[in-house]
Amino acid sequence: MGQLSGPTDPAADARWSAQHRRKGFLTDTSICIGCKACEVACKEWNHNPADGDLELLGSSYDNTGSLGANTWRHVAFIEQGADAIANARESGRQLIDLGMPKMPGAATDIAPPATDQFRWLMASDVCKHCTHAGCLDVCPTGSLFRTEFGTVVVQDDVCNGCGNCVPACPFGVIERRTDGTAAPKSARGAAPGVVGVGIAQKCTMCYDRLVDGGTPACAKTCPTESIKFGDHDDLVADARERVARLHAQGRTEARLYGANEHDGVGGTGSVFLLLDEPEVYGLPPDPRVGTADLPAMFKRSALAAAGMLAAAAVAFLGGRS
Repeated sequence: MGQLSGPTDPAADARWSAQHRRKGFLTDTSICIGCKACEVACKEWNHNPADGDLELLGSSYDNTGSLGANTWRHVAFIEQGADAIANARESGRQLIDLGMPKMPGAATDIAPPATDQFRWLMASDVCKHCTHAGCLDVCPTGSLFRTEFGTVVVQDDVCNGCGNCVPACPFGVIERRTDGTAAPKSARGAAPGVVGVGIAQKCTMCYDRLVDGGTPACAKTCPTESIKFGDHDDLVADARERVARLHAQGRTEARLYGANEHDGVGGTGSVFLLLDEPEVYGLPPDPRVGTADLPAMFKRSALAAAGMLAAAAVAFLGGRS
């Protein structure tokens, strides 16, 4: 539980001696075109199998549905009409009024284009690589570990398939594989082998590429640079400037997700620029690591136990007198 009160640099908190700046993703949904190149690149590099027959779901132009053991990047398609767009801009304007940072001189009252009657919100979701990761807290084997880059990775050959990590993730990212017919590369880039049934799987931020100085496959292949990879702090600074520019264009709905280090997971390694409230994208508005309350619970339990022992002692001594 030490990581819950440790430094904001998760790699340093994990006692890595090598000095690396924290790496992360910035996913800018305002320029995503929904091509799903990131999904394909992720599957190809990590040897992840397809999810089902890849036919359209019927509810949208999506064909994978959500993140899972076989899908570590997922592009959502969300259809919005004029009313939804107006509501998104109004909720964003309220955030600005509450003090959302903006660039000096950036106007926030410019009318949006009159043709904004319909749009697709396209967003490539991925593991958040949380600063305080609940999955790490509950893993009994050490299969989940914090890398020198501040990311969170599963070691296939150490995971016992207990599944504790699945409910511990506030984002519903991690999932156990339901068959052993295909296998991704191991965390350290070894040749793929058969992964047993029940082994937990999720994005590794292409750890095997990072150790060689490379870029994750999804960011490498994104044609619009909707997915950017780099030093986490630099990406957050760039994202704040991007939000301010969108506000200046009247896009008051633009906001950041995961950039607040004071949220319930200490901020995330994967930061998102959204064009509506997080719930629209299937993201929790106030994510919180489930193990955050354990220290206080242990303290209260200890106090309660001490009180019960004291009461029992008083009753025993009183009965003897």
